[in-house]
Amino acid sequence: MERTRVDFEKLKTYVAEMMEKGLGYSRETSEIAATVLVEADARGHASHGTARVALYHRLISNGKADPRGVAEIVYETPVSMVIKGNNGSGFATSKMAMEKTIEKARTSGTCMTTIRESGHFGMAGYWAEMAADAGMMGVALTNTIRGGIPLFGKERLLGTNPICVAIPTGKKPHFMLDMATTTVAIGKIEVAARREGTMPIGWAVDEDGHDTSDAVGVAERTRSGKTNFGGLLFLGGAGETLGGHKGYGLGLLVELLTAGLSLGAPTYETYGQKCDVCHYFQATRLDLFGDGAKIGEHVESILEKLRTSPKAEGQERIYIHGEKEFERRKKALAEGVYLDPATWSKLDEFADLFGMPRLVP
Repeated sequence: MERTRVDFEKLKTYVAEMMEKGLGYSRETSEIAATVLVEADARGHASHGTARVALYHRLISNGKADPRGVAEIVYETPVSMVIKGNNGSGFATSKMAMEKTIEKARTSGTCMTTIRESGHFGMAGYWAEMAADAGMMGVALTNTIRGGIPLFGKERLLGTNPICVAIPTGKKPHFMLDMATTTVAIGKIEVAARREGTMPIGWAVDEDGHDTSDAVGVAERTRSGKTNFGGLLFLGGAGETLGGHKGYGLGLLVELLTAGLSLGAPTYETYGQKCDVCHYFQATRLDLFGDGAKIGEHVESILEKLRTSPKAEGQERIYIHGEKEFERRKKALAEGVYLDPATWSKLDEFADLFGMPRLVP
């Protein structure tokens, strides 16, 4: 049988078992980790999907991450928290953080939470969506492994530093902007390296600051840390003509909201002796601004105006952020989650390593 798709729930169960048996996570942590990873694959983001098992295995094996590390609140007010992740699972830390952020927001209207000493938390959209599902505006930010180059520089000092904001509209899908502040996420370059070995010009530069299509080389340099030169460009590219200063500014803003406010490690210090990743979460009740239901309806009317506006020649649809992922997920639930051959191969590799049966459709 050709392996292309697998049942959504079956894949979650399989990956959770792999995380628990092979990586030493608790059952609860394994389940939330598997959920976030499979959600990414279901929504078409293989860069943040089940193939990430390889990353977590590597981090745990070299002592940078503690599969049994437990997060703790180290500072709080009625509208804020600072959480120390103790280099445990970024999934478990983020689940605890966003649940408590939402809980405080229900009481106080809003809550802002910073997290330090965490790990990779998967796709930012999952965490912001938790707030939107609770009827609130959600924000999720994180710094990452060093991958981005400051405008007019050539050393990787910032991460892809994604931004996610989710706003409920009274029906699904929520408006959800989830984007790296670099032109693409590192994971997408890794996917390109696994699949074709090349990537489009404009995603990254080499060690001398020149355009490159060598996805394998950029991915290897970024993950190995053998050199800190050459890496990803921020939105707008290498100069100011197309707005490179704006993308760089967004990436720097995320750095300051995550590492800065948490007193945590900046990107250029992450994944050293420990993961030490920093996040920022926020949940805000819409009724802080009046009638929450009417606000949701008004937001939806704005989005509908954009959807139904005149299309450019040759274009069939204007999308709102979050719609493509919502529709891919719906298809995945009905037909199974698509896994590319490289991901199947990676799961087979770790099944063999952990003494598990290989995944079958």
